[in-house]
Amino acid sequence: MKKFNNLNRNRSKAHGYRFTVGRILQLVLALVFLVFIGRFLYIGISNQVAGENLNKRVNQIYRRNEVLKATRGTIYDKNGLTLAEDAHVFTVYAILDKSSIDYHNKPMYVTNKRKTAQKLAEVLPLSEEKIYSYLTPKHKAFQVEFGSAGTGLTLSQKEKIEEMKLPGIKFIETPSRLYPNGNFASHIIGLAQPQKNQGNSTLVGTMGIEAYFDKQLAGKDGYREAFVDAENYQLPNSQKNARATKDGDNIYLTLDSRLQTYLEVLMSQVQDKYKPKALTAVVEDIKTGKILAASQRPTFNPQTKKGLDTSWRNMLVQDSYEPGSVFKVLTYSSAIESGHYNPNEQYKSGAVTVQGSTIHDWNNSGWGSIPFSQAFPRSSNVGFVKLEQKMGSKTWKEYLNKYRIGKKTGVTLPGETAGILNFSTPLNQAVTAFGQGVNVNAMQMMQAYSALANNGQMVKPQFVEKIVSPSGKVVEKFHRTKVGTPIYSAKTAKTVLKGMQDVVNASYGTGAAYKMPGKSIAVKTGTAQIAGPHGGYLTGDNNYIFSVVGVTPANNPRYCVYLTMKQPQKMSKPAETILSSIFKPIMNRLISLSDSSAKVNEKVTVPALTGKSVEKAKEDANNAGVSVEVIGTGKNVSRQSVGAGVKEDTDTKIFLYTGGQVTCPNMVGWSEDEVNSFMTTTDIPITINGKGKVTKQSIPAGKVIDKNSKLSVNLK
Repeated sequence: MKKFNNLNRNRSKAHGYRFTVGRILQLVLALVFLVFIGRFLYIGISNQVAGENLNKRVNQIYRRNEVLKATRGTIYDKNGLTLAEDAHVFTVYAILDKSSIDYHNKPMYVTNKRKTAQKLAEVLPLSEEKIYSYLTPKHKAFQVEFGSAGTGLTLSQKEKIEEMKLPGIKFIETPSRLYPNGNFASHIIGLAQPQKNQGNSTLVGTMGIEAYFDKQLAGKDGYREAFVDAENYQLPNSQKNARATKDGDNIYLTLDSRLQTYLEVLMSQVQDKYKPKALTAVVEDIKTGKILAASQRPTFNPQTKKGLDTSWRNMLVQDSYEPGSVFKVLTYSSAIESGHYNPNEQYKSGAVTVQGSTIHDWNNSGWGSIPFSQAFPRSSNVGFVKLEQKMGSKTWKEYLNKYRIGKKTGVTLPGETAGILNFSTPLNQAVTAFGQGVNVNAMQMMQAYSALANNGQMVKPQFVEKIVSPSGKVVEKFHRTKVGTPIYSAKTAKTVLKGMQDVVNASYGTGAAYKMPGKSIAVKTGTAQIAGPHGGYLTGDNNYIFSVVGVTPANNPRYCVYLTMKQPQKMSKPAETILSSIFKPIMNRLISLSDSSAKVNEKVTVPALTGKSVEKAKEDANNAGVSVEVIGTGKNVSRQSVGAGVKEDTDTKIFLYTGGQVTCPNMVGWSEDEVNSFMTTTDIPITINGKGKVTKQSIPAGKVIDKNSKLSVNLK
């Protein structure tokens, strides 16, 4: 009985212990549950864990902000041939760290290095052993690349490697630029290279047209914000914010690929054979200012970058030089136009002293007493010093300013230099007459030569025909742009061109090497001394800048070729013979494009100018490529000779009448149509005698005229 009672007591105690333990466990579980509930409530309300915002953390893991790259615009030649376009290149790399596994626990690292090396050697220009050495570095590395051989891979190479399905082999995509023509107007087209900005690689123009029009070509990148799953696939309907890309505009150049290619071949032949330190060439339609071909040596291949380290400067605009005797075209025209040229007057050639310094002809002994009509074709420095002295420094400086010497042309290439004009002493002024003591760039010379084709009116050189949006809309069209006012008359242009023809045709001309029997060309040669590093000029037969400028047709120029060659190191032939090996073939090509009666077929639309201020009307006309002449002293245009919207040739003269006093213009060289147009616009009667061009007018230019003036003109 006692044992039974003890057993009952023990059972009762055990039951009490279990009950107590159970209660404690219930309380603990309740507390844990309350803690979890409280924690969940806290997290749900605050979105915070250990001070970190859960929403931000999820966004970091699963949200992707993707940059949508804009396509850079394409650069074309005048006929639509691609010169530069967007492309992509790839860099291959290998992940070696064994902790790299994907979502399905599959290895994302190189598992078989020997096999990987063997396979990659089939595509990369590396041996199997070399690749294996990259895959087995001496020090632990997360990933490795394969040097320059693993960069710049094409899409085709990338796809071949991907087909091998090699674990751990990955690619980095980099935007690139494709230049399919190699050495082809490289400094004109320029270069666009990838640059990193906030982790993104973007093409940026660094040279030439690529740099000057970088903003238009680049376009604008877009972006997209979306959520992805654990395998990086975009979740449906997860895109939040987005902005579409705006692809870059396309640019059409004035370059003619056929001419450009031929020019490159000819220049390379001269470069290889005679090794000049510098060689430049420009081919231009000087009626319009459009550059048809241009190049330089040394040059570079924009696709491979070969030669870039030694030829990054664009010599056509960034280098200035003393042009030498080709500058005499400017002096000659200025002396004629200013009335200081008498072709029959004699002067003693050979040498002339200025400020105690003796200036010699290239033929030191000269040719005795000769007429000024021979000074230009003989390229007599003495004759041109005397012409400069006849003009006087003030008049000569005025003409240099009209030619905008020392001022940039504003051509659409970066880094243009303005050049230098040293005009401080009579000696400095004298030597500028034959192209020494004055520094120019090639585009300034082309701008000056354009006056030969436009009756003394310079036009701006241009490389861009038009800019077109990706949708095909013409965003901007470049027109013939006049520079300043006419420097000389059609009569003066005719005299200068006759002198240039004598350079090649006369027995005493310096351009016999450029003569092309049966071809209508006009030429001026040049040989400029090169300033030494310590003052004075260099000596030696090859230490010159040799040059030639030629136009065709000779009597009504349309095309111009200008070549310069600096210090040929292997001068086995005369400079004229070397340059003629480029000049003649190119000129032959140009002559085949045009005969002596060729006209510029380009038409321009006349804008509405009536009612506008004179300055605004001039600006609008210039932008439209229209040639205008203002008549009267009024401030606003009250009448225009050709109505708005009419299409006219680029060289058609359009009169703008402003009222007020009318001064008689210089009509010499005008056509009958231009005389009639002036008469209709001003209501001033004019008696016209004969047919052809105006050779004489009864009232001198500059005199005030009205309806009662008895003005007559003779045409011939």
